[in-house]
Parts: sequence; C-alpha cells; structure tokens
Amino acid sequence: MKETVFTERAPKPIGPYSQGVVAEGRLLFVSGQIPIDPETGELVEGDIEEQARRAIENLLAVVEAAGGSAENVVKVTVYLMDMADYARFNEVYEHYFSSSKPARAVVEVSNLPKGVAVEIEAIAVL
Repeated sequence: MKETVFTERAPKPIGPYSQGVVAEGRLLFVSGQIPIDPETGELVEGDIEEQARRAIENLLAVVEAAGGSAENVVKVTVYLMDMADYARFNEVYEHYFSSSKPARAVVEVSNLPKGVAVEIEAIAVL
C-alpha cells in the first residue's frame, strides 16, 4: 500500500517520479531534491550554502506535506558535486537538523540534474 505526496511548496518533478511516497502509512521516501525555487521553477544560483538551503527546504516541504517534520527524518543521502563543499554544506544542514540528527551519507558525484551543486533525498518515519 502506497500513497504519493505532492506539494506546491517543493518543485514539481522534472521527470517521471513523485516528490515523495508513503509506504504502509508510516515510511516516507522523499525523492532527491535540488535547489529549484518552487514558486518560479528556476534554479537557485549561488554558492553551496544557498543551494543547500533551498534543497533542504524543498525536502522538508515534502516531509511536511506528508504530515511530518525534520524530527521524523531518519536517513538522509546527500550528493555533492565537490567534496570541498562538505564543511560549508554541514553548516547549513546543521541549522535544519540540529536537534534530530538522522543517519546520513554524503557522496561526491560527477554530475547532478541541471548541473546543480547538491541533491538531497531522505527517508522519514511518520
């Protein structure tokens, strides 16, 4: 049993996928979120901090649309174009996940959709 999640507070999918899927009524799988402004549909240009902030806010908008919050996130996977951005990314990330620290993996990749610097996906328990 699964239910798709959609919110206008996160970017519309740019491919054949859902923003999020709730399975068995409790597990939320959030698709990778990149720094697209959901109001304009435009990429957020700028440094890793600006891009990370937008990607995390998009991710949390999907979590909130499913009835959760940052506290419900149990696993995060971060894809960075450049591992040199790791420390600066962490400063932004910690602002959103300071009290609930989900399990996390950070991976450097060779390319991301639309050439962005960061993509973030998550699993939450509602």
